[in-house]
Amino acid sequence: MTFMKTIKMASFLSASLMALSLSSNLMAQSWSETLKEAKGETVYFNAWGGADNINDYIQWAAGQVKKKYDITLKQVKLSDTADAVNRILAEKAAGKNTHGSVDLIWINGENFRAMKDHHLLYGPFSHNLPNYKKYVDPNARESLTNDFGTPVDGMESPWGMAQVVFMYDTATLKNPPKSMKALLAYAQAHPGRVTYPAPPQFLGVTFLKQALYELTNDRAALLKPVNQVTFQKVTAPLWAYLDKLNKVAWRDGKTFPKDSQAMIRLLNDQEIDIAFSFDVSAASVQIAKGNLPDSVRSYVFTNGTIGNTHFLAIPYNSSAKAAAQVVANFMLSPEAQIEKQKPTVWGDLSVLSYAKLSPADQAKFDAIPKGIATLSIKQLGKTLPEPNSTWVNALEKEWRKRYAQ
Repeated sequence: MTFMKTIKMASFLSASLMALSLSSNLMAQSWSETLKEAKGETVYFNAWGGADNINDYIQWAAGQVKKKYDITLKQVKLSDTADAVNRILAEKAAGKNTHGSVDLIWINGENFRAMKDHHLLYGPFSHNLPNYKKYVDPNARESLTNDFGTPVDGMESPWGMAQVVFMYDTATLKNPPKSMKALLAYAQAHPGRVTYPAPPQFLGVTFLKQALYELTNDRAALLKPVNQVTFQKVTAPLWAYLDKLNKVAWRDGKTFPKDSQAMIRLLNDQEIDIAFSFDVSAASVQIAKGNLPDSVRSYVFTNGTIGNTHFLAIPYNSSAKAAAQVVANFMLSPEAQIEKQKPTVWGDLSVLSYAKLSPADQAKFDAIPKGIATLSIKQLGKTLPEPNSTWVNALEKEWRKRYAQ
């Protein structure tokens, strides 16, 4: 090894050890010390910005943390969370182990695994948050401790729960299809009236996973890393299904809507008959905004739909780790979770344990208006687990090879 390489390696190790030392000191301090350090800090919150109501909720939260903790929360709107992950990875490669550009990130299982594998996360921290200890029951749902098959290990804080729901207009459709096979039959009988977002958009990939769960003969394989199974054999029924569906899909399967919002617009314009979302209150929210007729209703498939928990994480090189933790803790407060669950705000399912809430907070949750098109927990029925996160890239790649124009 040359002298110059030795110097660079020593500098890298020194910076890494410094960052690790600062993280360890911060995790060891009391919550009162964390609050004191967080005061006056600015948190750059990188979050998907594709839904106006979610962006509005984040702005509401920003006002609350400013008033309560003197923290400035600035949303950096993302079209793809992977963009922020790649930025953090580039900063690490450049030796920028402090003062990173991302302080808090709204993350899904695939990107969580990537950040964890590349040691881009600060923590563990979530188990130390006062509201996590007080209100979250990690045993209540498997997805609270395993994010798309990757152990959470306290490296991210739960923010909300989601489940795939479908939407249709009762004025024009009386009996919507309640399985993937029924959806194909409906599409064949009504060409051009069914569609889905194109992968790699996350809801488009979810559509593939939903179909795969229903069509494959080996569901257990989906919970394993994709390199441990015979991918082509397990997924063969999916591609046979899509070969048929795309031929009779909206615009002949040559063009796909961008996301759930685009599908909702197509449903409102009566170009398609069925839309879907990961937001259980999406239909109620859009009806309240005047973007859907009040005859639209939500439903789920008879044998269940995919559901998951979504999380907030702190990058290892965040320059506002104390404030980021305070924000994550506020997002777990009954106040924030109640506001978020209102169907006219977001309608996101709470990650808090109802049994751990005070009677007063239970009453507030009970009083949340459900919305005319929002399904109750009981109506949501069976929740299908997310496949292992390694399936995402494999499914995206194969879909693009077969169907991308």
